[in-house]
Amino acid sequence: MTDLKGKCALVTGAAGGIGATVVAALRARGARVAVADRDVSAIPAEAHLPGNLLEAAYADGLPAAAQAALGGLDIVVNNAGVITRGTVTESSDSDWDLSLGVNVQAPFRICRAAIPLLAAAGGGAIVNVASCWGLRPGPNHAVYCMTKAAIASLTQCMGMDHAHQGIRINAVAPNEVNTPMLRTGFLRRGFDPDTAVAELGKTVPLGRIAEPEDIADVILFLASDAARYLCGTVVEVNGGKAVG
Repeated sequence: MTDLKGKCALVTGAAGGIGATVVAALRARGARVAVADRDVSAIPAEAHLPGNLLEAAYADGLPAAAQAALGGLDIVVNNAGVITRGTVTESSDSDWDLSLGVNVQAPFRICRAAIPLLAAAGGGAIVNVASCWGLRPGPNHAVYCMTKAAIASLTQCMGMDHAHQGIRINAVAPNEVNTPMLRTGFLRRGFDPDTAVAELGKTVPLGRIAEPEDIADVILFLASDAARYLCGTVVEVNGGKAVG
């Protein structure tokens, strides 16, 4: 088990399936955690920082707020994300604004604000959540795929630019994960979530789609000293299924 005792972490999208699992895992390993989402009242954590990532001032201020609340900042996990479906011609301006705002602009702002704080403290780790769907074309998710490609590329660039400051910046790229977001999407399209998840699992070489814990374990690895020589990497966690 990775020991993160004494570390201070900020996690966005903390109320979601992956986010809540990451928060619990960080705390189980000894880290103090600040959680950010629209509503974090139900998430056990050392600091609660609710807000809307579409608001620039909120995103800009999150790292400093977490540092002040926790007494330090060593780890940032940019987990918050939204999924909009459709081809380009089926995508609205609001789809574009929401996807760019949450999936790209917010992590950009948070990284930009966090990097000087981490550097001043002697280093740290940032883990962004990209997607396999940002590394290869995915059907009928044009804007979503584009935003995840952007965060993957941004991660690689930041990893190179800030390694000399002792800051390791990496990303995890999951495929389908069994989260409330995925299940809600199935419901909206008229599918039974349990049946849909089981059928989707048949398309994965390992025989099932990912559980939140499968992604959280890799995020914690990238945030820990066990990944001390990983910098600017995008790690696919997909059970052998790249995209589909």
